[in-house]
Amino acid sequence: MPPTNQETDTLFYDGHCALCHGTVRFVVKHDRAGAAFRYAPLQGETFRAQVPAEQRARLPDSIVVRTSKGLLLARSEAVVRILQRLGGGWRIVGSIMAAIPRGLRDAIYDLIARIRYRVFGKREELCPIVTPELRRRFDP
Repeated sequence: MPPTNQETDTLFYDGHCALCHGTVRFVVKHDRAGAAFRYAPLQGETFRAQVPAEQRARLPDSIVVRTSKGLLLARSEAVVRILQRLGGGWRIVGSIMAAIPRGLRDAIYDLIARIRYRVFGKREELCPIVTPELRRRFDP
């Protein structure tokens, strides 16, 4: 694994969820400097190595962000962090989202998470298609 900027967060995603893969593609596209995030599936060894089992058991199976300081963010808090880290107009969108009460944000997030497989699909072997130069930002 190449050395990373100490400010780089890790975006963990459901490796079987098409919506989660779309989210990763979106973040990769808008993280122009390529330093805001590394990416790894929730089903992978990186997630198991970086997140203790008792914490893993309490996390959703969709999107989780581990900040550069080791804080785990889930559900709408993870989405807000992602948008704010992307900067530009996305930072504004993230700030607007952050102003919405967390309970409401999480309720909307949970609704989408519940129906994501039916709407976007689920595959046992779903791998994001990335160029070789982007592949170095993905961990197993």
